Amino acid sequence: MDVLAEALGLDLELTGTEHPVGPFVVDVIGRDLTNDSVLVVENQLTPTDHGHLGQLVTYAANTDAATVVWIALSFREEHRQAIEFLNQLGAEKVRFFGIEVSAVRIGDSVPAPQFTVVARPNGAHVRAAADAKASSEDASGKGALYAAFWDRFLEQVKIRHPDWTRARKGQAANWMVQPSPFKGLNVYGVNFPSRPPRLRCELYIDSPEPENVEAFFGALLAHRAEIDQSFGGDLRWEAIDAKRASRIAAYTPGDVSQVDHHDEFIEWFITSLERLRAALDPYARELLELPLVARAAPVRLSGIE
Repeated sequence: MDVLAEALGLDLELTGTEHPVGPFVVDVIGRDLTNDSVLVVENQLTPTDHGHLGQLVTYAANTDAATVVWIALSFREEHRQAIEFLNQLGAEKVRFFGIEVSAVRIGDSVPAPQFTVVARPNGAHVRAAADAKASSEDASGKGALYAAFWDRFLEQVKIRHPDWTRARKGQAANWMVQPSPFKGLNVYGVNFPSRPPRLRCELYIDSPEPENVEAFFGALLAHRAEIDQSFGGDLRWEAIDAKRASRIAAYTPGDVSQVDHHDEFIEWFITSLERLRAALDPYARELLELPLVARAAPVRLSGIE
């Protein structure tokens, strides 16, 4: 998954393999954290064929996937064009990728996977999808400001913490998330809540099963004193009654419309994430051993408030 994420320039998380879809089975299902969507991957260790193209579309339709990847030994030109055609049709809702897989070896090393992207949505498709999604969620009309801000934020993250995210482009929404070591339940997020306008840095905890959230949040809460001390500031521990989610967050005043302060906001986001990660990451191994249920279904982060 890490190699695939690097090839696509996306933050991806594996949540299951051989995932049932009616009488069929999806090879890989997961999460695309970059745009908050279900990820499905169809694997084929032969040249592409019509049968696997049909499976790809069937799995996408029945999982509500918005990031769809077809990996094969080689792509016939007709199937590469089919992926491009699907991207033209579904630009605002789903993006399709075609990838050729091979192996490389240096000297006597163990062979390593190599992915070559041969078909993908172009920049216009990706931006159209992000703008369409944001326009349905952003009543403030600040989508362009958000996109420009997150682009600048990512520039600094790539310089200072290139291991945090593989995302290459900001989206026109008030939030951005990054992977955390707490797989399947949590992401680190930076966002602009609107009520009241402010900045927030957080660990966002979600699961299709509310008892997972309660167990995970409760386990961290047992270490609250140590975590607060390590963070070195005012952390808010929020069990969100109106949702199944919870969060551990820090806040500061600000609004994305204050363009002259964007550099200050970016600095606050990055330094707050540094402190939050340092305070929480040491508990990752302990908490991943919790007896949780139903990890496989991706969480939903849309419209974070």
